[in-house]
Amino acid sequence: MVPPLFFWSPQLNAAPADQIRLLDVQSLDVRLSQLAHKRKSLPEHAEIESLNKDLSQLRDLLVAAQTEESDCAREQTKAEQDVDQVRQRAVRDQQRLDSGAVSSPKDLENLQKEIVSLAKRQGDLEDVVLEVMERRESAQERVAELTERVSSVQSKVDDAVARRDAATQELDGEAASVAKERDLVAGSVPADLMKLYEKIREQQGGVGAARLYQRRCEGCHIELNITEVNDVRAAAPDTVVRCENCRRILVRTAESGL
Repeated sequence: MVPPLFFWSPQLNAAPADQIRLLDVQSLDVRLSQLAHKRKSLPEHAEIESLNKDLSQLRDLLVAAQTEESDCAREQTKAEQDVDQVRQRAVRDQQRLDSGAVSSPKDLENLQKEIVSLAKRQGDLEDVVLEVMERRESAQERVAELTERVSSVQSKVDDAVARRDAATQELDGEAASVAKERDLVAGSVPADLMKLYEKIREQQGGVGAARLYQRRCEGCHIELNITEVNDVRAAAPDTVVRCENCRRILVRTAESGL
């Protein structure tokens, strides 16, 4: 005897109405998968990731600019202290010169030379102070610019996160509602049929039952030939039929074309 082309589930029978309810369960499972995929694929995820990368880079640049400004501030303080020390030394020398306390011609000459040297030294140090002040001002401007950019990008991140959270909450709410409905429908399907369905669904990428529509399995989308159609037509209404090609539970309806 030539075996049938279709794979029958051994010793498993279920009322046609129960088999049709299995399609309702499958439809709800598909909807749950779609919602999970949509949640995972929200455009805000990629937007937030991109913005956070930009934000991280900007913060690194900001830290570098703040460090540069801080270094310049210390350098400026040191340079100003050097200028002040030279200025005080020059004032003391000038006071000694003006007081007449130094009478030796050689000492007077050395004192005058030192005053001239200190004046030059003070001028050089003041130039250093100006140069450092310019660099510090440039660093401060950079800090201000980067602070503003960080704030702007952070605002965009916050907005994207808020939109993501709102969309996620909406999807989670819908998923919870679908899951509740799925539990109710699944609870009305015989346990052995549900067990088989869950096993196949896990093996077949989330689809465990498919409708036979116009002689075509909607699981693998392959049309039955005449011999296969006859085999299914000959099966008892409560026989749980499985597609020989994809092995999913094949549910017969009034539109199966048998």
